Amino acid sequence: MNAELHADAVRVLGQWRATTEEGDLARKRALEVLAEGPAAMSRAHRAGHITASALVVDGDGRVLLCLHGRLGKWMQLGGHCEPGDVTLVAAALREATEESGIAGLTIDADPIDVDVHDVRCGAGDGSPAGPSTHYDVRFLVRCPAGATEQISDESAALAWFDPGALPSPLASATARQIPPALERLR
Repeated sequence: MNAELHADAVRVLGQWRATTEEGDLARKRALEVLAEGPAAMSRAHRAGHITASALVVDGDGRVLLCLHGRLGKWMQLGGHCEPGDVTLVAAALREATEESGIAGLTIDADPIDVDVHDVRCGAGDGSPAGPSTHYDVRFLVRCPAGATEQISDESAALAWFDPGALPSPLASATARQIPPALERLR
């Protein structure tokens, strides 16, 4: 994985001020894995790797969540960093655009949350999925008015939800990122 993306992740997480204790602990844990060098940006780093997510919000404050096809849980859009990504913001925006099918999304450069969770994922080399850890940096993404989402191959469903009426089952820490995102919309 490229050194530019790694340096950006170190800078972003080094400067970010968490809004929750859980988020700050996750930020510190992510910085620890980043100390292992640029490899920590790649899914091939089996001990754990940085991922980038996007909480897509519309003008009414509703959030776009996907029902993850493999996990069967509702969550924000996002995923693994790719070799062409040069910043975490670019990775999160790419993922949000790919997974929502919405053009014209805009992203806030300052994260809204960081979450650490155990997963089973492939190393990106065709080998079977194995245990790993995602250090997921989450960003607020704004949806343009009148946009229509399109489901991707990675999701079983996409839907808009009022923050007070989230679906079930919900992936871990999905709800935790909503209050800081909505605070930024004010």
